[in-house]
Amino acid sequence: MSAARSILLVVLLALCSLAAAQPPGQPVQLRPGLYVGGQPDAAQLRELAGQGVTTVIDLRGAGEARGYDEVAAVRDLGLHYVALPIEGEAAINVANARALQHALEASDGPVLLHCASGNRVGALLALAAHQGGASEAASLAQGRAAGLRSLEPVVRQRFRDGEL
Repeated sequence: MSAARSILLVVLLALCSLAAAQPPGQPVQLRPGLYVGGQPDAAQLRELAGQGVTTVIDLRGAGEARGYDEVAAVRDLGLHYVALPIEGEAAINVANARALQHALEASDGPVLLHCASGNRVGALLALAAHQGGASEAASLAQGRAAGLRSLEPVVRQRFRDGEL
């Protein structure tokens, strides 16, 4: 294994440990400019806006309860809201990973990327990492750091299917 890959693996494992240490639902900074997690509450949105987040990317479907009007809360804070509904295992695919990557690249500053629990966030980030040339192990480590859990078998299947 090359030194660069070894360093990447160590960093990703450290991120996994950091994510595991956070309270459930608490967004974590996965890397500079990217916070990930489950459904944020209004106080968490205010805190993240105060930390410079400019965009919220929501992977939840329109029919999923949020407990408050998230779109209005985001806009009231002067942030940009992007809806990218990921509903069901079939939506964990390369096309949606590309759409997410495009949304991340199009944002003007730090981003909060969330779903209900972080599981869909982690799944799509793992696929995006793999598309970007990361190994399966490194891609899954990044996904886990972002919240990937029960969708890991789906992500592994996409890797096996050669969806790149």
